[in-house]
Amino acid sequence: MIREFAIVWANSGQLLNGLLNTAGLAVLGMILSVLLGSLLAVLLMARSRPVSLSAQAFVDLFRCVPFLLLAYLVYFGLPSLGLNFDNWTSGLVAIVFYNTAYMAEILRGVWRGLPRDGIEAATAFGFQGWRLFLRIILPQVFLIAAPMMGNQMIQIIKDTAFLSIIAVPELTHVASGIQSQYYVPFAAFLAAVLLYWMICSLVEAGVFAVERLARERR
Repeated sequence: MIREFAIVWANSGQLLNGLLNTAGLAVLGMILSVLLGSLLAVLLMARSRPVSLSAQAFVDLFRCVPFLLLAYLVYFGLPSLGLNFDNWTSGLVAIVFYNTAYMAEILRGVWRGLPRDGIEAATAFGFQGWRLFLRIILPQVFLIAAPMMGNQMIQIIKDTAFLSIIAVPELTHVASGIQSQYYVPFAAFLAAVLLYWMICSLVEAGVFAVERLARERR
């Protein structure tokens, strides 16, 4: 057993690179998903029924598709349409499309639950349209939705493990490579588990900080 952990330690540089790839995919995927999800939430709340129904159809579609199947579709299917991405970019595209739907649903749900008094007061002071959304609605929505968005971020981190199937050099793929080369499955995968736990703990700490800020502002 000590020998197995010694081998994993000797290959810690590879694990670190895998961790950085996982973190990069998760952070960039989260940022893009939040931005696109915010825009999609606006469409979901639109008064125009065709617009809101079209946005809802997009959300329902990507929430019902298994993430692994979506990753296959992006990596293997889109080239037949002339859209060719490398492994890393394919993984990012799959993460963004998949999680944009969830982010939009989270933000829409919180938005609908906001007290109307504050929004009506802001409207009385001249806030309208995008100015009302960006200055009044969105900050409140983000503060309230922080725990749910944190959970989604953790889900994104875990979903990156599926990308090993399309050879994205993330943490699970690297750990699998080490165990395949040296046959040290317990040590290699335990090291990966601990690294996943570490990065998810950082996300939880960030969520707790935002929750404290939200309580102080009430």
